[in-house]
Amino acid sequence: MPRIRVKICGLTRISDAEAAAVLGADAIGLVFYPPSPRCVRVEQAREIADALPPFVTTVGLFVDQEPAMIESVLRQVPLDLLQFHGSESPSQCERFERPYIKAIRMAQGVDLALEAERFHSARGLLLDAWHPGVPGGTGERFDWNRIPGGLPCPVILAGGLTPDNIGEAIRVVRPFGVDVSSGVEIRKGIKDPHKMAALIEEVTHGDCTRAA
Repeated sequence: MPRIRVKICGLTRISDAEAAAVLGADAIGLVFYPPSPRCVRVEQAREIADALPPFVTTVGLFVDQEPAMIESVLRQVPLDLLQFHGSESPSQCERFERPYIKAIRMAQGVDLALEAERFHSARGLLLDAWHPGVPGGTGERFDWNRIPGGLPCPVILAGGLTPDNIGEAIRVVRPFGVDVSSGVEIRKGIKDPHKMAALIEEVTHGDCTRAA
C-alpha cells in the first residue's frame, strides 16, 4: 500500500517548518488569507520556504483572493503547489498554470463524485469540516463515513485531526494524505514539535498496520 503523506499547515515560524521537515512531514502549508490568525507576510513566507530542505513541498493556501494578489505571491515565494480553500471555480484554479489541490468543505449535501468531476484538473481534493463563515482551521471534524470509496482522485483528509484520532481516521478513510493544523499547535500559528512528532508516528504506525 502507498504510504500516507503528511502536510502540516498554518506555519508561521522557520523553526516550526524545519522541525516538521526533520520529523518527516512531506509538505508544509503557508496561509495567505489575511483574516486567518495563521496568515503570513510574503517576506515571512519566503524565509520559511527558503529554509526547507529538498523534497519537502511548499503549499500556498488562498481563499477567494484576487488573481493579482496570488500572482504577486507567486513572483516572490517559491511555492510548489497551490491550495484553493474558497468557492473558486475550476477555471479560477487553473489560470495560474500551477499544480493545485481544491479544498471541499463538507457541508450537508456535498456530492464528492460531482466535485471530483468538476475539479478533474486538481492533483487532489482536500476534505475539510464545514463551519459557517470560516473556511478552515476550525479544529472541528466531520463524519468520515460520508466519504465514498472509489473517488477518481487522491483524497487528503483535514478537519480536527490530532495525534489521538489520526489512527482512526486512517482506518476509516484510507486517504492519500492528511492535512493538520490546529491539532499540532500550542496556539494558533505556533506548532508543538512533540505533537507533530506524535502525529507523524501515528501515521507511520497506521501505514504499517495497513501493509500488514
